[in-house]
Amino acid sequence: MENKENRKIRLGITHGDFNGIGYEIIIKTLKDPRILDFCTPVVYGTSKLASYHRKAIDVNDFSFNIIRTAGNINSKKANLINMMDEELNVELGKSTSEAGKLAFMALEQATDDIIHDNIDVLVTAPINKKNIQQKDFDFPGHTEYLANKFNSNNELMIMCSKGLRVGIATGHVPINKVGELISQELIYKKIKILNASLIKDFGIRKPKIAVLGLNPHAGDNGVLGEEEEKIISPAIKMASEENVLAFGPYSSDGFFGSAQYRKFDGIIAMYHDQGLIPFKLLAFDNGVNYTAGLPFVRTSPGHGTAYELAGENTASPNSFRSALFLALEIYKNRRLLEDISANPLQNAEKEKARAPKKPR
Repeated sequence: MENKENRKIRLGITHGDFNGIGYEIIIKTLKDPRILDFCTPVVYGTSKLASYHRKAIDVNDFSFNIIRTAGNINSKKANLINMMDEELNVELGKSTSEAGKLAFMALEQATDDIIHDNIDVLVTAPINKKNIQQKDFDFPGHTEYLANKFNSNNELMIMCSKGLRVGIATGHVPINKVGELISQELIYKKIKILNASLIKDFGIRKPKIAVLGLNPHAGDNGVLGEEEEKIISPAIKMASEENVLAFGPYSSDGFFGSAQYRKFDGIIAMYHDQGLIPFKLLAFDNGVNYTAGLPFVRTSPGHGTAYELAGENTASPNSFRSALFLALEIYKNRRLLEDISANPLQNAEKEKARAPKKPR
C-alpha cells in the first residue's frame, strides 16, 4: 500500500440512498478525468448498482475500477469498493428498507477505512433519514452519527458556499425542542467551534462571526423574547473576552435581506431552517454541508436524495462536485497548518506566502 504521506489524497465517497440521485451525481462528477489530478476517488457501493445507474443516465465513456478492499486501490482510476455481489431491487424515486440498509453499510465501511488510514477524507451522498434508521443508526443524520462514532462532542454542521458559511447551533432537532436546547454554554461552544474551524479549515486568520437571535427582531429588547438578552448576548461576550471576533445577536430577516452577511466570515444560526432557508436561496446549486469538529474531513452536497429526479438524467452534480473540492481544500489546509506548527522556522516562508499582498 502507498505511504500516506506520499500518495494522492484518497477521497472516500458513500453512495447514499441508491433509489435517489446519488449515483448520478457521483458518476457525472467522476467521469471528468481531471478529477484524478487532485485525488484518488474511492466509492463505497456495488458494481451492479453503479452499472444500473450508469445505463439509466446513458453514460458510456466511464467505468469504475472494481475492487474488494482499500488494499486494491488504483491511484490512476476512479475506484469502487464492491460491498456485495447480490442483485438489489432498484425502485427509483422510492424509499425502501433495502436502500437504507445499503446506505448504512457504505457509511460503516467508509468510516472504518478512515479509522485505519485507508482513505483520507469522506464525501457522503444523500441518505433518507427515515429508511436508514436501524439498530446501529439511531440518529437524525450523518452529523450526529459521525460525532458519536468518533467520540466527538465538538461537531458543528456548517453550510458552505464560497464566502458564505452558516453554522447551525442546534442541528437536526424538531422546532419545538429548540427553545429548551438553547443555552449560554451551547452558543458559546458553537461560536468557539466555528471560530476554530474558520482558522484551521478555511485559513482565515481573524474571522468575524455573526450570531443570529432566536426570536423575531432578535427579541426587540425583550418585548418578543428574553433569550437574546439573557442567553445569546452573554455567550457572545464570553467568546469576545477570549479574543473571538463575535458580534450580534442579529435579526435574521434583516441580516440576510440587507446582505449584511457579506461582512462576516461565518454565521451562527440558532436552528435549522433559520440558517438553511436563506442559505439555500442564496447558494442551492453549489452549497456544501461540512461537519466541523471531527478528527477527519467530511462534506456532503447541500441537497437531499431528490427522489423526484432519480433516473431522469437531470440532476445537477454541482453541489456534489463542490463538496468534493471543498473536502480536498480543507484537508490541505489542515495538513499545511500541522506542517507549519511542527516546523515553525522551516515553514516561515510558506506562512508568509499565504499572507495577502499589500497594495503598493
